[in-house]
Amino acid sequence: MSGSIPFYQKHHLHYDRGYRSKETESTLSQYQSSSSRYSASRSASATSRSASATSRSRGLKLSSHTGLDESRLSPVTKRAKPTYLALDKENQIIGYVVPIFRGSQEFATGLSDTEEKRVRDTAAYMARRDLFASGLEMERSEQISRKETMRESAERISLNKRIHEHGEHFKRMNEDSLMHAPNFVIKPRSHTVWENQCVRLHCTVSGWPDPRVVWYKNNVTIDPLAHPGKFKLQSSYNVHSLEINRCDFDDTAQYRVSAMNSKGELSAFASVVVKRFKGEIDESLPAPRHGPVSEYGITFKTHIVDTFGVSFGREGETMSLGCTVIIYPHLHRYQPEVQWYRDHVLLTESKWSHMHWSGDRATLTLTHLNKEDEGLYTLRVTTKSGYETYSAYVFVRDSDADVEGAPGAPLDVCCLDANKDYIIVSWKQPAVDGGESILGYFVDRCEVGTNHWCQCNDTPIKFARFPVTGLVEGRSYIFRVRAVNKSGMSHPSRVSEPVAAMDPADRARMRGTSAPWTGQIIVTEEEPAEGIVPGRPRELQVTEATKNYVVLSWKPPGEKGLEGVMYYVEKCVSGSDSWQRVNTEIPVRSPRFALFDLAEGKSYNFRVRCCNSAGVGEPSDPTEATTVGDKLDIPSAPSKVVPTRNTDTSVVVSWEASHDAKELVGYYIEASLVGSNVWEPCNNKPVNATRFICHGLMTEETYVLRVRAVNAAGLSQFSEESEPVKVKAAIGGGIPHASPTPPYGISVLECVRDAMVLAWKQPTFIGGADITGYFVDYREVIDGVPGKWHEANIKSVSERAYRVTDLKENKKYQFQVRAANMAGVGIPSLPSDTFLCEEWTIAVPGPPYDLEIREVRSDSLVLLWRAPVYQGRDPVNGFYIDIKEADAPEEAWRGVNTKATEKTFFKIKNLKEAETYVFRVRAQNKAGVGKTSEVTDPVNAVTKPGTTEIVVDVDDDGVISLNFECSDLNADSKFVWSKNYEEITDSTRMTMETKGNMSKAIFNTPGEEDIGIYSCFVTHTDGVSASYTLSEEELKKLLEISHDHKFPIIPLKSELAVELMEKGRVRFWLQAEKISANGKVDYVFNDNLLSQGEKYKMHFDKDTGVIEMIMECLNPEDEGTFTFQLQDGKAKNQSSLVLIGDVFKQLQKESEFQRKEWFRKQGPHFIEYLSYEVTPECCVVLKCKVGNMKKETVALWYKDGRELKADEHLSFAEGVLTLEIAQISKKDAGIYEVVLKDDRGKDTSTLNLTDQGFKDLMNLVFSVIANSSTPLKITSTDEGIRLYTFVNYYNDLLQVTWHYKDSAIAFSDRVKSGVVGEQLWLQITEPTEKDMGKYAIEFHDGKDGLKRTVDLSGKAFDDAFAEFQRLKAAAIAERNRARVAGGLPDVVTIQEGKALNLTCNISGDPVPEVTWLKNDREITSDEHIILKFESGKFASFTITAVNTSDSGKYSILVKNKYGTESGDFTLEITEGTPDLGVTSYWTDADGNVVFGPNTPKEKMKSSITGTKTKKRKESVTKTPPAEKMEDNKESKNKESGKKKEEKITAAVSVQPKGSDSEQKVAEQPAGTAKDPEPAAETQPENTKK
Repeated sequence: MSGSIPFYQKHHLHYDRGYRSKETESTLSQYQSSSSRYSASRSASATSRSASATSRSRGLKLSSHTGLDESRLSPVTKRAKPTYLALDKENQIIGYVVPIFRGSQEFATGLSDTEEKRVRDTAAYMARRDLFASGLEMERSEQISRKETMRESAERISLNKRIHEHGEHFKRMNEDSLMHAPNFVIKPRSHTVWENQCVRLHCTVSGWPDPRVVWYKNNVTIDPLAHPGKFKLQSSYNVHSLEINRCDFDDTAQYRVSAMNSKGELSAFASVVVKRFKGEIDESLPAPRHGPVSEYGITFKTHIVDTFGVSFGREGETMSLGCTVIIYPHLHRYQPEVQWYRDHVLLTESKWSHMHWSGDRATLTLTHLNKEDEGLYTLRVTTKSGYETYSAYVFVRDSDADVEGAPGAPLDVCCLDANKDYIIVSWKQPAVDGGESILGYFVDRCEVGTNHWCQCNDTPIKFARFPVTGLVEGRSYIFRVRAVNKSGMSHPSRVSEPVAAMDPADRARMRGTSAPWTGQIIVTEEEPAEGIVPGRPRELQVTEATKNYVVLSWKPPGEKGLEGVMYYVEKCVSGSDSWQRVNTEIPVRSPRFALFDLAEGKSYNFRVRCCNSAGVGEPSDPTEATTVGDKLDIPSAPSKVVPTRNTDTSVVVSWEASHDAKELVGYYIEASLVGSNVWEPCNNKPVNATRFICHGLMTEETYVLRVRAVNAAGLSQFSEESEPVKVKAAIGGGIPHASPTPPYGISVLECVRDAMVLAWKQPTFIGGADITGYFVDYREVIDGVPGKWHEANIKSVSERAYRVTDLKENKKYQFQVRAANMAGVGIPSLPSDTFLCEEWTIAVPGPPYDLEIREVRSDSLVLLWRAPVYQGRDPVNGFYIDIKEADAPEEAWRGVNTKATEKTFFKIKNLKEAETYVFRVRAQNKAGVGKTSEVTDPVNAVTKPGTTEIVVDVDDDGVISLNFECSDLNADSKFVWSKNYEEITDSTRMTMETKGNMSKAIFNTPGEEDIGIYSCFVTHTDGVSASYTLSEEELKKLLEISHDHKFPIIPLKSELAVELMEKGRVRFWLQAEKISANGKVDYVFNDNLLSQGEKYKMHFDKDTGVIEMIMECLNPEDEGTFTFQLQDGKAKNQSSLVLIGDVFKQLQKESEFQRKEWFRKQGPHFIEYLSYEVTPECCVVLKCKVGNMKKETVALWYKDGRELKADEHLSFAEGVLTLEIAQISKKDAGIYEVVLKDDRGKDTSTLNLTDQGFKDLMNLVFSVIANSSTPLKITSTDEGIRLYTFVNYYNDLLQVTWHYKDSAIAFSDRVKSGVVGEQLWLQITEPTEKDMGKYAIEFHDGKDGLKRTVDLSGKAFDDAFAEFQRLKAAAIAERNRARVAGGLPDVVTIQEGKALNLTCNISGDPVPEVTWLKNDREITSDEHIILKFESGKFASFTITAVNTSDSGKYSILVKNKYGTESGDFTLEITEGTPDLGVTSYWTDADGNVVFGPNTPKEKMKSSITGTKTKKRKESVTKTPPAEKMEDNKESKNKESGKKKEEKITAAVSVQPKGSDSEQKVAEQPAGTAKDPEPAAETQPENTKK
């Protein structure tokens, strides 16, 4: 099977032991691999063989499996020998170790004869191995030896395991131990596997009852059912396993197995790292260890002797540090792990440092010292049993400068950011400036492979970072920095590490792959998606901004797999929207970019776009406005420098850190002999702590020290000098202070797998000086036997709590604490109780700590505490305080508060005077109330004599302060002010002043944010403290008192204002409420003092307090800020007015306008410019008001440039010119202009009545028309219902909309609208009930318009509808009644003997009955008079031969059911010769006689005369009088119905009787009359002349 395994998998540790289920297979596999490796390496030298064997021996860790069957390995029973348990780093049993080779004589004793013989044979073989060349014989001999050893070792393993299991069985059967919490006998081990491989985590858990085991992945429960085939959980005989199938990158996580029963819960952790193989193995990396390990089962003891002490060197020198290391027992082939650290950073072999291990001595050689080599050097020797360390400090001083007074060389030159077009170089400033301040630094570069150094900046730069440009892409560079002051140039610094000028993305692609066993996870991107434009970059921000450059960084777009994403960077000046691309030529690949050549002081916005071959994406969100300039300030000076004796040649100095220091690099310390004023640096490399040991001082000499901080912006000012300190050993030094007594009450606040958080109480006696810190020691307790003390912290901690790390899980520890002050470090406390290091899993919080009692009074006190370190499963949401009398039993504890308080302080009231109490605190969260804190020391509720309280004071200047006095001060006492019991460190709100035994806390600017509880505590006293509660009401009262006490400013009635005067002059003025005669005013413009002159006229009326300054006009240079500064004795005030931008331009424009107006009004001018108004009659009147007119003044009107001649429309009265436009229409649109002129000047006024101007005018006209409209009325017609309104004047441009139920009406043939004269109507033809509702007419005037409404429903609709029905019926009757439409003349004169034929039209429905009358008597048709009525339309009257008897009045009477009508004519007979022809008469529609077509033309020339009177009888149906419109129609109809008299002339030709030319009477009508007007109310009767 091994042949199918990839070669790289065979290099993994887990391959040989992580996937074996039987110990035999594991042992044989290791034996075969060891044999093959040994055979392959036999040609190497003896030293190489020894080293490789040692390396292999360290790499083997065997896992514990089920017992071996002895019969399978050896048929012969051998004597059992002692074996060794295999332990991990936490000393946990993980299996058994098979000792194959023993390298020490002490293991040879107690062997069997067979074993001794084998050892002798092996030794002989080892001696002969280099003498004989037969490799085959040596290999055979070695295989035999190994097989025998393996067999006997396996037998011993089996026997010892049985004995161990038998003992464990009886131990568990012990009645006292039947019930116990879970315990991991074998914990799961971490694994590193390749992608698509399987991994199995297994553990063995003991406990009774049987624990329930749950597996977690990144604290999320693993559910195999949710991931079928991915996870497999198995449990058998307390062995639990988790199998992960086909691992991928998502399986890289921390896995936790949790075992829980009724006795408790325990967890164990293991990590799985899934890697992707990529490339070949890097042979330069160290290979994994293989082979058996010979040191298992041995406890090593390490001692470091012959150590190096504190060392001093100078730049350029070589220094060696060495220690002798003694390891017992001594194994010939065993090599410990020897490491060197500088300032806790592991050192590696380089050209600057060389490390050597000779087997018993470790040496570190520092070649060519530089200040970078200064620091605390630590040698660490590690064995499997633990490690030992030794540390000492190395100081490196500057070398002698080439020029006297030149500064020291900079140090720690490195490259912060590297791209193809820039590299940012940073460094640290030197401690020595040569006596003159450093002017700046020069950066040099050198291309790797050359010796040519090139200076990068022409002028020195002060900022300790500089972007170097002008690099060649792809080439590597090194850098160095030089400092310069007035005296000269320093030595160059140590060169930086080489760095290539390329984008980080290119650098990552060029970096080689790591070997498979290094643990590095190599992630390759998925296949790129082609043709997709990338999205927006994310989280763009400015990471660094100086006056020289700005650095941007962002995150790539969220989409993965995009092809070749690159970036374009754009900038724009803040306030504008003009974006400019910075890298126009080539986009950058890395999400980081530096911009140069930005204008200092300007603000910019930046944004980034992604691009690839598919195109350029959308820009990112722009950054906030960034002002170009150095934003990093030089740190403030440190304070409170306190030196403490240490040794005969050193002192310990501590100080308070610089406040609000950003990007702090560290601190430099200088020392000076008292009185010499010569300062020497104590360190040449900045220290990051606030405590430092200054070495190299002279014994018995007195020094003062000072400290200053450094960051990239520069060095701060020096702190104040410390108190003098005499260099002498701390013990017995004669300092009047003593070291503190030991702390006490050590307790555990939190416990995790490898760390514990401790808390303790302050010493009862601090030694008369402030405690500067605490030191914690710990030791392991094994089987009740304590071990050696170890330091937990090298640097002191100021808090009374500390997290001790690097502990071992399930091990027991004791702790001790020492306090330190100026006098030194006190004696340690008593060892604490023994604590077990096991992880807390309880849901409730841990105990609060650091309980403190203040403000003790007879009936109250204040209790302070700190929140628990261990929060539980949920955050802490409150605290409970318990109280009991000091001598009361435990059952007497009772709660102080029933409701949990969220604060960490509480005032306990209602105490019994002189009673002694103790207190404790409990925290709670959602899960419940947690552990109780340590109990406080007993406190007596008594108000001590001389106790004072905080007093509030407001002085004469209105300053509010809190004052506290203490009479029990000593030299070291300090007043500590707090707000809400948190020390006030921010001086922006309050300022503290202490004089003698009085301390004052002054409010700088009292406000609502100052509301709270203020307390003052005096150190080094017997708990002197007091508090004061500043409430909102109290603050309001204090502010009122403050305002009354002080005289802040000269009160002003009005602030500085500006106004325009006549002739456009500008007046600046203000008025003070009260000012004395000694008051004075300064007039300031843009910080320049103004004086009285031609441009400025100042006036100060001290009686009224009015201060003014007048300017004739405003010029562009007058834009700025005007300020009046007032002073009256000590009182001051000022008021400013800013006139810039649009405000100034507007004022200047108005001033200029007023100035021009003044000149304009000197001649004829317009008081009111041309405007218009609309009269109620809808006439448009253009008018303007003029002034300063005289007789010679001429007023001319123009429209569109053409003069309007004076007529009745132009008028001028009382200074007003008017032009009236009646019935305005579109033709009146235009530009109207009025010109006034005379010898004094000319003025013009123009009114634009085009486009919008004309539209606005017409809207006003429409508004007048709309307002003149009458209420909407309802009338009825024969066609339907009509709604109408009248207006005073109708204009064709007027827009109206008819509405029905609030919706515009869509007109149709049934619903119509129209205009008649000034009437606007809506006609509803044939209305129905659906037409009922609310109707409105809306007049549009460009604004809100006007609506007239009427409700056509209910009775209104019923009445109108009934009237419509009536009129409709009347119209039908009028239309269908019988009538004579025309055709009969009034008088017919004809010669006797002639034939007469008259025809008229008859209409009516039904067809009327026709009756002819002669002299009012009915006649009938006979041969003489022929009467015909044909087709129901034509009635004819024919007399064949007229005689005198036919004379008379004839009438035709037509009648049907709708009415009757008659027509009359008179027939007159004249004598004459009868004509043989027949004459036919008919009339046209107007009653004129027309001859028939058969009458000869010559006869038509003969005329007969007669008169015709048109008359019409009264209709049966009558129409009632209509409204205005109907009246008009009626009058017209009456006019048309007047009688007409006509002369009828007929030419009669006489022909002989019986001739063929005789004609019959024509039957066709003479004419067809139109229907009469139906609306006529009455018809006039026919009259005859």
